[in-house]
Amino acid sequence: MKKILLLSDTHGHLDDRMLVYAKTADEIWHAGDIGNLKVTDTLAKIKPLRAVYGNIDGAAARVQFPENNRFSLEGVNFLITHIGGPAGKYTQRVRELIEIDTPDVFICGHSHILKVMQIKSKRLLHLNPGAAGIQGFHQMRTMLRFEVAQGKLQNMEVIELGKRAKALAQTVNRAN
Repeated sequence: MKKILLLSDTHGHLDDRMLVYAKTADEIWHAGDIGNLKVTDTLAKIKPLRAVYGNIDGAAARVQFPENNRFSLEGVNFLITHIGGPAGKYTQRVRELIEIDTPDVFICGHSHILKVMQIKSKRLLHLNPGAAGIQGFHQMRTMLRFEVAQGKLQNMEVIELGKRAKALAQTVNRAN
């Protein structure tokens, strides 16, 4: 069994609350828009990290992380990318990736919208952890935590990190 912390769209933000959850995981997965490699460097020092780059990530992130990450863990096949499109109505690129080799679980970020949804037509579970960072239009900062064991995901949990606006205000106040 592996305990997973899934986050996305940090946009360069990492705070103590996120780190507390990171320390309780066996692996940390980042679904893109890292924003600053200090985020992934810090996370990788805590636990093994799997990540993909997102549309805001620069050349350094694109060298260090792939656009798509396919892997199996505990008998479950995963595909992580940053931009996937709406659940079940994927971009052409993602549709092709799924048709080539349908994962059990498809993970993306980008939308800043938390989603956990079974896509029956594709026979896969769609996960988007929402946005953990403070940049964007989302109100609540979120991550997902779950376990992978014996061919299935279990104990899925939404982690609410607090309001984006409050975290942004705290960051601004510390800078002044």
